[in-house]
Amino acid sequence: MRDSSITVLHAKKWLRDYTAFTIYSGAVIAAAAYSVGHLNYNWQWGRIPGYIISLHDGFKAGPLLQGVYVTLQISLAGIVFAFILGLVSALLRLSDSFVAKFIAYCYIEFIRNTPLIVQIFFMYFAVAPIFNISAFASAVTALSLFEGAYLSEIMRAGILSIRKGQWEASLSLGLGRLQTYRYVILPQAARRVLPPLTGQGVSLIKDSALVSTISIYDLTMMGQSIVSDTFLSFEIWFTVALLYLMLTVPLSLFSGYVEKKFNVH
Repeated sequence: MRDSSITVLHAKKWLRDYTAFTIYSGAVIAAAAYSVGHLNYNWQWGRIPGYIISLHDGFKAGPLLQGVYVTLQISLAGIVFAFILGLVSALLRLSDSFVAKFIAYCYIEFIRNTPLIVQIFFMYFAVAPIFNISAFASAVTALSLFEGAYLSEIMRAGILSIRKGQWEASLSLGLGRLQTYRYVILPQAARRVLPPLTGQGVSLIKDSALVSTISIYDLTMMGQSIVSDTFLSFEIWFTVALLYLMLTVPLSLFSGYVEKKFNVH
């Protein structure tokens, strides 16, 4: 009897949520259709596929797809280096050395309290000429430093969330500090910080759009170039937004799955 009551409650909740979603979606679609109808704009969606995939002389990636590839390259490289920087700076913040703590603290506070666009410009116009590095390397470095500062605080919070008894048990077994981190603390902390780390990866992909300001032909820069040549402003930017969604939504879904899997509260 109790199970049937729970089933009925779940059915009512599902019906209520589905009805609300349908009404909300219908209102959004109606508002969008009304706005589009009053734009007095000549839509040319038929030209968009050619900027994604070119079928002339065989299958070739169009400029937007080439931009997606560059965005993926920058994002993946940025995620890897940001993770390394975040882990190192988190461990420095938790060390017993005052100098190490001070260096990590200055890095985190400086990066988190200055705009990413300023950091990209500084890296490209001030640092890159000194060390003779490319615009691509400048972009990856700036993104890595920026996201690494946020990852550092996430990782530090995850490490501090591990109970003190885990440290005491490790030391009683004769494990050193590095061994304790490697075999006991970090594996447990990883389960807790993986969902927010995944979310930060989504942010990095979106933030990578700013590298177009230093003439890197990522997805955003490709979109700007096509718009300047064709004046297909709405079609191109809607397509660019959709392509970014295709890159970030899987990561967001994965983050939700991991959070549910590990049941992190």
